[in-house]
Amino acid sequence: MSYSEAQPVRISSEPAQLQALEPVLEKVRAAVGDVPTLLTLAEDIGRTAPKPGEGNTAKLWELLASVTAVDVAAGRVLEPHLDALAILAQAGVEAGADGEHEGTWGVFAAEGPGTKLEAKRTANGSYVLNGSKPWCSLAAQLDGAVITAHTEDNTRAAFAVDLKHQGVTAETPAWTSRGLQEIPSGTVHFDQVEARPVNHGNWYFQRPGFAWGGMGVAACWLGGAVAVARDYTDALTKAAANGREPDQIALASLGEIDRILATTTSHLAQAAERIDAGDLEGSDPDGPSPWPEALRIRGTVATAVERVQTLVTQNLGPGPLAFDEAYGKRMADLSLYIRQHHAMRDDAQLGALALKGDRSW
Repeated sequence: MSYSEAQPVRISSEPAQLQALEPVLEKVRAAVGDVPTLLTLAEDIGRTAPKPGEGNTAKLWELLASVTAVDVAAGRVLEPHLDALAILAQAGVEAGADGEHEGTWGVFAAEGPGTKLEAKRTANGSYVLNGSKPWCSLAAQLDGAVITAHTEDNTRAAFAVDLKHQGVTAETPAWTSRGLQEIPSGTVHFDQVEARPVNHGNWYFQRPGFAWGGMGVAACWLGGAVAVARDYTDALTKAAANGREPDQIALASLGEIDRILATTTSHLAQAAERIDAGDLEGSDPDGPSPWPEALRIRGTVATAVERVQTLVTQNLGPGPLAFDEAYGKRMADLSLYIRQHHAMRDDAQLGALALKGDRSW
């Protein structure tokens, strides 16, 4: 098991179409562990990558899944950059169109106890940020971020921020995690930092793209699960070549993995098609909201990831976890990444929506 494979992950494209991803994936493979190079690649990819809701959502998710299948941390670098570009575009501010939004971007929307970021309007009508924001991945290495802050009317709004501003201080976190070691997420402090509103009010949370972005993260998780499944099939093939054919338990586990990944991928493909068809816009108050579907997708993929990891580790045992760097890194990275899913709390939110009638059954 290694980083030598750069095989795309298919959601709905024809195999010939997926071949176009291979050169990019080879570059990602060569840059594993090299965050500056991965950020440069993310910036290059962002210039031509599809945006959700514009007709090629499945291709966007295939890109995210495929990069994450090569290396989970690489997907963790790429996804927020593409999400930030999509947010700016949805707000009518094309990144790079006026030179203001070039470089690499993140999205910082987390909240945490003991920290608060406030946005206040100045006398000339502009905004400045003061306070602290937790869970800001790679803040010291990024150029800009879409960041949420508390406003004077007791709501939260999104702002575009230059992270190179002299009033921005990124802490170096005590990142002890074995997963995503090259993607530390620390607290960033803001002192009179100029910020540009991204649309207005709580638009950031109400836009359909908020749910679409959550599904994009799930596409990354899927890519990680596919990579783990490929690790398993490679191990079975190698063992068979050495005279040890897989037993019924190994084959049953592979069959379950195949079933899980096939149904999960199909769910993503259908959601991408609905997004591009305008069925998950959420702009019609009498129409379907995109958020229940996002919760379904995220919960389904997170459950799939955990089950695939369990089946593979049960069958392969401790050996590769202890001695195979690529496999061990993938497992640790993916285990941390999927904890962005809020598990039963998200299911409770989905259950409340289903109880109100937002369901298809």
